[in-house]
Amino acid sequence: MTVNRYLLGILGLMVISGCSSSGDEELRQWMSELRATTKPRVTPLTEPKQFIPQAYSADATIEPFNSLKLTQALRRDSTQLASNAALIAPEMSRRKEPLESYPLDAMAMVGSLNKKDAPTALLKVDKLLYQVRLGNYIGQNYGKITRISENSIQLREIVQDATGDWIERVVTLDLQEDKK
Repeated sequence: MTVNRYLLGILGLMVISGCSSSGDEELRQWMSELRATTKPRVTPLTEPKQFIPQAYSADATIEPFNSLKLTQALRRDSTQLASNAALIAPEMSRRKEPLESYPLDAMAMVGSLNKKDAPTALLKVDKLLYQVRLGNYIGQNYGKITRISENSIQLREIVQDATGDWIERVVTLDLQEDKK
C-alpha cells in the first residue's frame, strides 16, 4: 500500500510540474516583440470612375419596333434559309454510299493509284480496303471527294455552324504512313 501511495504521489507531482509555465514567458515576449515590429500593409483602393449621364434623344435614332425594319429582317432571314436549303437539298435526295456511315477519323488513306488515267485513293476502314474516286462521298458530313493527290484526299463537307446554318468546308485526309 505504501508503494502505491508513493507512486501516486510521484505521478501527481509530474502532472503538476507539466502544467507549469516553463517556456511560456519566452513565447509571450517573442509574440509581443513581433507585434510591435510588424506593420500591416494595406493597398489603397482606386477611386471609382465618375458616372456621366447621357441625355436620351429618340429623334436621332431609328425606332427599334418599326414595322419596316422588322419586315426587312424577316425578308433577309427567309432568303438565307432558302440558300441553306438549296445547299443541303441535293444531299438529302440522293442515295447514300457505303463509306458515309463511317466518321472521317475512322478512315485512313493508305495509298493512291491511277486507274485508266483517273486518280484513285485507297482507304482503310475497319480492316477493309476501299477504292474511292473523284465525286465519291465519304464521312458523315456529306463529304464529296473533290481532289485526289499522291498523299492526300480533299473533300467538301456540308456542316451546320453554331447558328444552325448549313455551310461548306474543305477537309483534307492525309496519307497515313505505315508504322513499323
